[in-house]
Amino acid sequence: MKQLSKPQSTLMLMGGLMMVVGACCFAMMVAQETVCWIFLVGAALFAVIQGLQTYEGNNMVVRRLKRIQTLADVFFVLAGISMVDTANHLLEPFFPDRISYLTYIYNKWVVLLLIAGLLELYTVLRISNELKEDEKLKIKD
Repeated sequence: MKQLSKPQSTLMLMGGLMMVVGACCFAMMVAQETVCWIFLVGAALFAVIQGLQTYEGNNMVVRRLKRIQTLADVFFVLAGISMVDTANHLLEPFFPDRISYLTYIYNKWVVLLLIAGLLELYTVLRISNELKEDEKLKIKD
């Protein structure tokens, strides 16, 4: 796995912290119009930096996990967009009535964030284990 540079690691950590602060403050209804943007910027920053961390090996399992991790990053960004919409009702004019908007769009950031978090957790743990196994095999050879 390609190692991130010190500034990249710092930016990824900052993006993750922005996501945590944004989600917690939004859920506690603290300055929702502002923290939704903090979450979205953090999610985009986290996703971009994680995308820079590529895998150059031949292990197909790790390649598949990296693709799943990319999907999780997309869900993080979509959760941020949904969070911004929940705070500002930007997509409401595109629906015929308020009930449709509330049914299909409003507050769906929670589901997207849950899916993204579970996928991210799964891939991080599995990639770590796969890379350890690869190292063990290289040492034996």
